[in-house]
Amino acid sequence: MGWLEGKIALITGGGAGLGLALTRRFVKEGARILVMERDAERAAKVKDELGDKVEIHVGDVTSYADNEAAVAKAVESFGQLDCFVANAGVFDFFKPLAEYKGDELAAAFDELMAVNLKGGLLGARAALPELVRSKGNMIFSISNSGFYTGGGGPVYTASKHGVVGLVRQLAHELAPKVRVNGVAPGGMHTNLSGLKATDTDNQSLKAMEGFDELIIGITPLRMAPTPEQYCGPYVLLASEENAAPTTGVVINTDGGLGVRGIMNVNGGDELEI
Repeated sequence: MGWLEGKIALITGGGAGLGLALTRRFVKEGARILVMERDAERAAKVKDELGDKVEIHVGDVTSYADNEAAVAKAVESFGQLDCFVANAGVFDFFKPLAEYKGDELAAAFDELMAVNLKGGLLGARAALPELVRSKGNMIFSISNSGFYTGGGGPVYTASKHGVVGLVRQLAHELAPKVRVNGVAPGGMHTNLSGLKATDTDNQSLKAMEGFDELIIGITPLRMAPTPEQYCGPYVLLASEENAAPTTGVVINTDGGLGVRGIMNVNGGDELEI
């Protein structure tokens, strides 16, 4: 019997990358999953693979109506909701402030924040009534960029710092009825894509040449973890048996960056005025 036997979870961005790894792992631990995914083809593949252990809602996390519909489908399909995992995200591909034009920066900010920060907030609000009923929990996917510089550009880093604040504020507001925690993974090869505003929406970290070598080089553990290797802390936090006293916590799974930091960032040496 798994740690999540009989539990029902809603995972956003559950059709690829870390979200897909989480969906598979939660199912392995005995849970049933409502996958919220904006790509219908990815969603269909998850359903084909995992069958009646999952249901799918094709929708956009930036829409409150879509989040509300996903929660309703989870309850209709499985009878309740025990865990909301805010995992959907987009990336800025390390683009520094000086390389943005003003209008481009404004558009990139609005697009990225809508998914990475607002999407989690909307999903949390939509899931809240059901989680109060079940005395459930929320888990937010953060990043090493929620704590350190150099893991993204200024827009992405700001968004993930914002999610850390959101975890702490919601943990404060929702106790004792709902636990709220986060996991902050380090880098990994996933389908995490970019932004329409910067013409990077068709790019992904999976396609970045030398990415694994970069991660190995900057982490004390000298490893480039797979999405599957990041799933354990989510299972722990979702488990009432194992994490009942735990709220307002972010588990850092960043290969040890917290003891050394990212050393290969030069700052503003190349800036010219």
